[in-house]
Amino acid sequence: MEAHNRPGAREAVFAQLNDAGRAEQVAQRLTDGIILGVLPAGERLPSEPQLARRFGVALVTVREGLVILRNTGLVETRRGREGGSFVSAADTPHQTLLHSRLRKLAQVELSDIAVYFSVIVEGCATRAAQHISPLDAERLNAWLHQANFASAASARSNTGGFFLELAVLTQSARLVREQIRVQAEFGPLLFIGLGDPAVRERIAGGFRQVASALTVSDVVLARRLIGDQVTSLAVSLLAEKALVERGGACDSAVPSDS
Repeated sequence: MEAHNRPGAREAVFAQLNDAGRAEQVAQRLTDGIILGVLPAGERLPSEPQLARRFGVALVTVREGLVILRNTGLVETRRGREGGSFVSAADTPHQTLLHSRLRKLAQVELSDIAVYFSVIVEGCATRAAQHISPLDAERLNAWLHQANFASAASARSNTGGFFLELAVLTQSARLVREQIRVQAEFGPLLFIGLGDPAVRERIAGGFRQVASALTVSDVVLARRLIGDQVTSLAVSLLAEKALVERGGACDSAVPSDS
């Protein structure tokens, strides 16, 4: 599913915040939506009053959050009748922010994130294989056939889309909500390795294998294969963490093609 066809993911991005007094939470939620590709380059964000209502915060809090995003280069403001806050096209600021988050997390925390994410998606794959219909399988394979993994930005969007599609195929509203939540929280970090063309190719190929296993309702194979994809992403994440700790340049550690 492309970003504009993923209402569940967008709902997670704009869900109300637990702490209504922190502009940093507004900025972080929108940042994750941008990095995941749920909010694509060039999209106009909801107006400030709309954002305030959706996040459940004061208007001034939203404005402060948008200032943070503008300062990091993720959002630009345009004046005039057709103006507003728009997602910037450049991908480089995404990587700078992700590397900043990497520096604050220990390797054991990153490994724990990968384990938790894997448990959720493996559960989704298991149930999806048990409940998938021939029409569902046809639709999944057709989407995957046209999904673009050529750039870091498109790979992030479509990797997230595939994981969400697995959740939808479970026919469990609870699993869908949990996948949306865990993906919004951890996806930006876990998908950092998709800046590497070799990783993108490996993930795309792995997803095609998962789809084939689901088509024949092979529960064991589907579960193992999707776990392998998360492991691959986790290995890239930990390698990126090691590079950052060695002082690797943020703008060169992960190619920022978009």
